[in-house]
Amino acid sequence: MNRRDSLKAIGLTTLSTALLLDACKHDSPKTAEDVKANPPGNEAGIQPFEAERTKKLKADTFFTKPEMATITVLGDIIIPKDAHSGSASDAKVPEFIEFIVKDIPEHQIPMRGGLRWLNLQCLNRYNHAFVDCSAQQQIEMVTDIAYPLKAKPEMIQGVNFFNRMRDLTATGFFTSEMGTKDIGYAGNQPNQWKGVPEDVLKQYGMESVKV
Repeated sequence: MNRRDSLKAIGLTTLSTALLLDACKHDSPKTAEDVKANPPGNEAGIQPFEAERTKKLKADTFFTKPEMATITVLGDIIIPKDAHSGSASDAKVPEFIEFIVKDIPEHQIPMRGGLRWLNLQCLNRYNHAFVDCSAQQQIEMVTDIAYPLKAKPEMIQGVNFFNRMRDLTATGFFTSEMGTKDIGYAGNQPNQWKGVPEDVLKQYGMESVKV
């Protein structure tokens, strides 16, 4: 599997823009931490119906506990913990995915169907559900669906599922506080004006001009 550097170099350039935009619809929080830190109705500009909808989404549960366990393992395979920062689950990505599939229902059938497909494949291969397989078996299974150009035709459903899972995981991680620190995003920073750079002044023959 690609490690974090590969995800930053390759994964971020292929993230679905539509997914990122959809994640912002209806005042959707970026992570589960945001949900707890910013209860509905506390944000400026939020309409009552939006606050009520967010409250309802928070109260509902879509994934079962076994499904969430599988999502957690997959997320940590996609973005594992390293010396630089935590894993996908450390950044609350499973909770993010749980919220997003409720906020954007078109994810629900592909995600649930993909999780069932994954478990069926593992049962046939290893006589265990995905989360009960060994780490090596999990990587073997994921490797078969993680690379679309190398995947066998019969793996297409798994490939489609893993692509969606990878997009959701990367979106959840790299929009979290941990993820933005991981890629070095600093946001807007105050700056101090020190005048026109010397090379620019030289370019225009204005070395003697003090600005």
